[in-house]
Amino acid sequence: MTVSDSPFDGGLVLYDGECGLCDRSVQWCLRRDHARVLRYAPLQGETAAPWRDPKATTFDTIVFVARQPNGQLRRFERSRAAFEILRRVGGGWSWLAWFRYLPAWLTDLPYRLIAVNRIRWFGRVDACRLPDPATRALFLP
Repeated sequence: MTVSDSPFDGGLVLYDGECGLCDRSVQWCLRRDHARVLRYAPLQGETAAPWRDPKATTFDTIVFVARQPNGQLRRFERSRAAFEILRRVGGGWSWLAWFRYLPAWLTDLPYRLIAVNRIRWFGRVDACRLPDPATRALFLP
């Protein structure tokens, strides 16, 4: 996919719209993304359809789609997605993105442990949170 195929510049966070942890994570990002560079869409929605793994049977993996310097869009998953999101949120949190230089198999271990237990530990979101008018434009279907 090329840049012209994308309606966003800063990056797109694709999250499980029914997961309590994912909902809290999106709210965390909204509070810290002062430049408002990130956009958000549930993995269950139409915006995420081209970026979902066609073999996936669950939505237990966060996906981040970001524009690269060469203009191409790149898909990041699991811990790599989290590190890229932290880089773009900026502030003091961006230092955690340095963990992206560690092997993915290592940084994905804690990610997978949390992903497997996230519904049990954090519950489900029964209804979509309605964003205020200032943040509504950051969400895609």
